[in-house]
Amino acid sequence: MAWWLIVVVVIGGVSLVVALHDVFQRKHAILRTFPVVGHLRFLLEKAGPELRQYIVADNEEERPFSRDERRWVYTTAKRQNPYFGFGTDTDVDVTGHLTFRHSAFPVARTIEAGAPIPCTKTLGAWRNRPGAFRPDSIVNISGMSFGSLSGAAVRALNEGAAQAGCLHNTGEGGISPHHLHGGDLVFQIGTGYFGARADDGTFSLDRMLETVSKGPVKAIELKLSQGAKPGMGGLLPAPKVTKEIAAARGVPVGQDVASPNSHSAFGDIAGLVDFVEQLADASGLPVGIKSAVGQEAFWVDLSRHMADSGRGPDFVTIDGGEGGTGAGPLVFTDHVALPFFHALGSVYRSFCEAGLSGDVVFIGSGKLGLPPQAALAANLGIDLINVGREAMLAAGCIQAQKCHTGHCPTGVATQNSWFERGLDPTSKGVRVGHYIEGLRRELLRLAYACGAQHPALMGPESLSIVCDGHEMQRAHDWYGIDPTHTHPEGRRDEVLAALGSDRPTG
Repeated sequence: MAWWLIVVVVIGGVSLVVALHDVFQRKHAILRTFPVVGHLRFLLEKAGPELRQYIVADNEEERPFSRDERRWVYTTAKRQNPYFGFGTDTDVDVTGHLTFRHSAFPVARTIEAGAPIPCTKTLGAWRNRPGAFRPDSIVNISGMSFGSLSGAAVRALNEGAAQAGCLHNTGEGGISPHHLHGGDLVFQIGTGYFGARADDGTFSLDRMLETVSKGPVKAIELKLSQGAKPGMGGLLPAPKVTKEIAAARGVPVGQDVASPNSHSAFGDIAGLVDFVEQLADASGLPVGIKSAVGQEAFWVDLSRHMADSGRGPDFVTIDGGEGGTGAGPLVFTDHVALPFFHALGSVYRSFCEAGLSGDVVFIGSGKLGLPPQAALAANLGIDLINVGREAMLAAGCIQAQKCHTGHCPTGVATQNSWFERGLDPTSKGVRVGHYIEGLRRELLRLAYACGAQHPALMGPESLSIVCDGHEMQRAHDWYGIDPTHTHPEGRRDEVLAALGSDRPTG
C-alpha cells in the first residue's frame, strides 16, 4: 500500500473516532452539532490572546501593558536602544494624558549608568528604630512570593536587586534560599503568617525572628490587602505545597494551606498599631503596612490614632486596584479597591491633616514601573516606588496571562519544573538589574528636563493632565492633593541637604 494511502486511512480513522465521540458526548453543544470541525472554535479561543497580542492589537491597545510599554521594558532590560521612531502614536490630547512641562534651563548633569536615586526620607526615623536607614534606590521590587513565582524567577529578582542596589520584597510566602543571592530584603507578613507562623496558623514572634535572621532583612511589611484581590484570602492547594515551599512558609508538605482574608493577631486600629510596635520592638527594624485602599475612614482614623499616640507604622505601602501580580476573581480585579492615584490622594490627605506626611515614608505600587507613572507618583508625595509585573517582564514574562494556571510558558509564574528550566536566573537577573537602573535613569532625565535634581523636587507646575474640554490642569489639582503638603517651603533645601548636594535646581 502506498504511503500516502496509509496517511489518508489513518487521518480518516482518527476523524471518524473523533466524530463519533463528538456526536454522542453531551458536554459541548457545538461539538454535537458540528463534529470534528467544531474543535477549531476551541483552538481559536485558546490561541486568541496570542493572536491579539502579536497580530491584531496596535501598539497602544493591549492591557494591562501595551506593546510599546512592554517593548520599553524589554529593550531597557537588555540595554538595547529604547528609542521610538517617527513620533508618538499616543493621542496626546485625550482626557487624562500626562504632560511634563520641561524647563528652559534644565539641569546640566551627566547621568551615569546605574546611577542611584536615594530616598529623600530615612525609613524608621520617625519612631527612632535601631535599624533605621535611608534606602539607596527609590525604585524597588514589590512583594511576589516564592510559590506564586518560580524559584528561578525569585532568584533572578534577588540577583537583579543586588546588582541595582535596591530592596527586594519577599511577598507573603516566607524567605526561601532563592531570596538569598545578595539583594537586601523586605520581609512581608500576610494573613497566613508564613515564615512567622505557629503550628495552629496563628502568629509566632519567635518564628518571625528566626526567619528574619536568615537573610539581609532591612524592614518588615505587614500586608493587610493587595490590589490584585483586596479583602480576599487565598488557598494554596496541597499539590503545590512542595517540600521547598513548605519549608519557606512553615507549613506541612502536601496539605492545603489557607490564607484568611483578615489578620487573627488584631482586629482594630489600636490592635494594628500595637502589633506593628511589637514587631519593631522585637526586631529593631522599621515596620510598615501594605494595603489596597477602600473605605477612607480607616486611613483617617489610623493617621489620627498615630498622631495622638506617637506610635505606628514607619511606612505605608499604597497598592492600587490595578495591581495584579496575584491572580484573583474578575470582579475583584476589575471593581474592588481604588485605582492607585485616587488611592494616593485619599491616604496622603489623611496623613497631611494629621501632621504626619513628613514623618511616614510613602511607598507606591500598582503599575508604577514605567517612567511617566513613577515620576507622577514621586511628584504627588510618594517616596519609594515598588515594581512588580514590570520586573517580571524584565525577567522574561511575555504577558501570556496564565499566572493562575501554573503553565507560564516563560517559567516566571509557575512551579512546573519543565517551564522553570527555561528561565536562566543569572542572565535574567542581569536584565532585572538593568531594568531597575534604566527606570531610575529615565526618572532622573525627566527631573533634569524639568530643572530638578531629584524626581521629588519636580514642582507642582511641572506636571499637567489634560482634562475635559482639552484644557490642562495641574496633576495635584486633578487628584486633589495640596501641593503645599508635597512641596512645603524649605523642602528643596532639606532634600538637597539630605542627599549631600548644594547644587541649585535651576
